[in-house]
Amino acid sequence: MIDLRLLRENADYRDGATKKGVGADLIDAVLDADERRRSAMHDAEEARAAQNSASKEIGRASPDERESKIAEATRLKIELEKLEAAENAATQEVEELALQIPNPAHASVPPGDENDFVTESEIGDRTPPPAHDHAELGELLGMVDSERAVRNSGSRFAYLMGPAVRVEFALVQFAFDLLEKYGFIPVVPPVLVREEMMIDAGFFPTDRHQVYEIAGDDLFLIGTSEVALAGLHRGEHLERDTLPVRYAGFSSCFRREAGTYGKDTRGIFRVHQFDKVEMFSFCDPEASWEELETLRAIQEEIVSSLDLPYRVINVAAGDLGAAAAKKYDLEVWLPSEGAYREVTSCSNYTDYSARRMGSRYRGEEGTGLLHTLNGTACAISRTLVFLMENQQQSNGSISIPDALRPYTGFDSIPGPS
Repeated sequence: MIDLRLLRENADYRDGATKKGVGADLIDAVLDADERRRSAMHDAEEARAAQNSASKEIGRASPDERESKIAEATRLKIELEKLEAAENAATQEVEELALQIPNPAHASVPPGDENDFVTESEIGDRTPPPAHDHAELGELLGMVDSERAVRNSGSRFAYLMGPAVRVEFALVQFAFDLLEKYGFIPVVPPVLVREEMMIDAGFFPTDRHQVYEIAGDDLFLIGTSEVALAGLHRGEHLERDTLPVRYAGFSSCFRREAGTYGKDTRGIFRVHQFDKVEMFSFCDPEASWEELETLRAIQEEIVSSLDLPYRVINVAAGDLGAAAAKKYDLEVWLPSEGAYREVTSCSNYTDYSARRMGSRYRGEEGTGLLHTLNGTACAISRTLVFLMENQQQSNGSISIPDALRPYTGFDSIPGPS
């Protein structure tokens, strides 16, 4: 949730919100509602003090005064109940409006929409188009069975088979071994969370249409373990001198992919269910921008270790999610398309989610809201796609990067016979 004081008093903070497409009408509406809430709180506090004072006077009153004192205390109690109801209504209005305002974009984020990103770096030589694209090769090598998955589950599902499964778990183990060197604690989180967790993590209301709901249970399937990891310190205080506290979560992820009809329909690039290793950091607010660069560097280390050509882009404000103040996308070259496609991203949510979750730090100078950051370490299905195309040899075999060979136990996947 946004900082209403900064929205009211800091022009740069407001500009960061408008940079993400928030209209002046919505900002004015939430500030007006907040003014009514603060006024209602003040009136209720005064009425509460008056009612308490009147109650005390009953005990000190003479028999002749007692009846009138009781009547006055009763009147003040009724008035207080009305004012408290008005305060609660005003608070609810503020919360509903504030949830519609995204985390303001950082000053370093470029303005514009999806195509207005800034390229930060481009590493490696672009691989020429292979003999087989990933969808065709996956079927030929018995690594991916989409036909049976579609028959059983519908479109955008697939069975990973044989060597693809071995490579998946090699990627997971490789990612965990690397992340533990950076102090990440491995976690296998729940894949079902309550609605309030989706709200607190910053995914609802804006991304509700992308999430699968378990009807009747108030439970939702996560689209990333980031949601569940964010809740690890919900309502808690972390000691400031222990920060950052870093977690690496492995989970299956589920996304409806609403609004992507006709896009990436072949293969496993865009699917409803996939596995992922996610990085999450609870961070000191004074160090969160440095932490974002650390997450980006770890992502680059992983992709470089897999011998994949890539670029890093600074995502434009209009293409940021609601919770992100800044996001880097790491995109790998996909030879069959002759284009870079996203494989990972990392974001700084600043205190946007922590404010909703009540996640704070405690130090010698008092307490404050934590900053939270997240980044994909390895999205399995997409990484498999990039490996199948960029490591494909002339005979259709796939060379396994050196970094994965200790985990797979083999150095290549034979080509089609």
